[in-house]
Amino acid sequence: MNSPNPPNSPESAVICSAKGCRAAAVWVLAWNNPKLHTPDRRKTWLACEEHREHLSQFLGMRGFLKDVVTLAEWEASAADR
Repeated sequence: MNSPNPPNSPESAVICSAKGCRAAAVWVLAWNNPKLHTPDRRKTWLACEEHREHLSQFLGMRGFLKDVVTLAEWEASAADR
């Protein structure tokens, strides 16, 4: 989630992972494909309010979804690691 753009610039905003969406992300969907990743590995998709449910369902139907937390919670937990 690092950005090459200066902090607080419009280009540094974390955006939704939904195809074609440019809205600011407020949710982190942590997932894992057990056929490819070790059990403790977490890949992430970012979601705006509008796409959180759709992206969660997409990952959930495949058994990949592990957790959904706010971006602020995710960043706070990353700071603790």
